Amino acid sequence: MKQILSGMQISASGLSGERLRMEVAANNIANMHSTTTPEGGPYQRQQVTFSAAMDQFMVPGKKSVDELLGVKVVGITPDTTPGPKIYDPGHPDADDTGHVEMPNVNMSHEMVDLVTASRAYEANLKAMETFRQMAEQALGLLRGLR
Repeated sequence: MKQILSGMQISASGLSGERLRMEVAANNIANMHSTTTPEGGPYQRQQVTFSAAMDQFMVPGKKSVDELLGVKVVGITPDTTPGPKIYDPGHPDADDTGHVEMPNVNMSHEMVDLVTASRAYEANLKAMETFRQMAEQALGLLRGLR
């Protein structure tokens, strides 16, 4: 039974990962003007890192399809590229020269991330729907054999 449902599990892992990616992109957009964080300094853009959960399948000696698990989130890591500095001497976070270091969040980059994550989510959802339809047809055929 586990082999039959592995396709669903792979798509479900993709759905979960892409949902998290959309949440992180939305959080980046929400903090694109945050110049102070509890850690100090401006907000750092976050990014989701995925890994194919097939790594253990590639180990010599394991040749079972049961090991295919889809994708897994390795972590959410900060993007360490520096953000732009703007001149705003009246800003509470301005330095001695009147410059404020802004977060390294780029709206167009975040929108691209949101759209690609949304498309990947839709593709995984469609794969699950197709699998469900195939399973229903197979069960219908088995019922007809009785």
